[in-house]
Amino acid sequence: MSARSLHWAAINEISFVAGMRFLFWICRVFGRWPFRVVLYPVLAWYVLTKPLPRKASRDYLRRMERFSGRAQPGVMRHFAAFGESILDKMLRWGGLFKVDDVTLHGGELITDAVAAGRGGLLICAHLGNLELCRVLSRQRHDIKLTVLVHTKHAQAFNEMLGSLNPASQLNLMQVTDMSPATAMLLAERVARGEFVVIAGDRVPVSHNPRVAVADFLGAPAAFPVGPYVLAGVLQCPVFLLFSMRRGRRSDLYFERFRDAVRIPRKERDAALAQMAGDYARRLEHHAAQAPLQWFNFYDFWHLPELERFDVPR
Repeated sequence: MSARSLHWAAINEISFVAGMRFLFWICRVFGRWPFRVVLYPVLAWYVLTKPLPRKASRDYLRRMERFSGRAQPGVMRHFAAFGESILDKMLRWGGLFKVDDVTLHGGELITDAVAAGRGGLLICAHLGNLELCRVLSRQRHDIKLTVLVHTKHAQAFNEMLGSLNPASQLNLMQVTDMSPATAMLLAERVARGEFVVIAGDRVPVSHNPRVAVADFLGAPAAFPVGPYVLAGVLQCPVFLLFSMRRGRRSDLYFERFRDAVRIPRKERDAALAQMAGDYARRLEHHAAQAPLQWFNFYDFWHLPELERFDVPR
């Protein structure tokens, strides 16, 4: 496998967070500015020794600059935002993050569904800090989330979060492969009024991933169709979830995506492509509001060499 076509799951992001436990201690004892003083040498080492993430960041920022028409900061600032986001995750799980500093936009979509006893599917992105929604679910005991993750890729980081709060992994479910048994389990949870969270901006970990190709920041990119196939199985409302930090505050955005997903057999490809394209446009919109907070440090626009695409562009 060439460096350019390296799958995101094969890129060891954990090497970047290896020293975060020490940095978390610095922030907890001395504050955020001393944390940043120590963080930047770590960032410099990472950026200098990791050419693939560095190149991916530079490419993304250039595309965002053309798309938004606004000049973008450099790669170091992008990785600094990543470091800050990791610290926020640790502060949240360590009980040191003020949940009052979070503003909900469209939160009534979720609370109304909970009040009606309805569950749903939340399609998120690697934008900002999605761990915030998990913390809020613990503050609001009537909202229960199951977060679908590839835990093999993030095992070290999840273990680190678990050491800060042993309950942090209770709502994580590994779904490298979505089996019928897993789908049935998720359907039971949604039927009980719970919510399933799945990312919509990373190609699945498989030899022949099921994707649609949609325009993103001015060029075609592969997006997974798994979230929409799962929505069709669950037959539940589908919402989009985006998170971003604005200064000392954080914002969570909930948007209605589909009241229900029904995928016709004869027009299956077109239906999946339409949903992937709609998601890509909303991701463009939110990423442009906080360009440095989209954390996919691999060649997002490299279309993998597949035996077939599930859905044409």
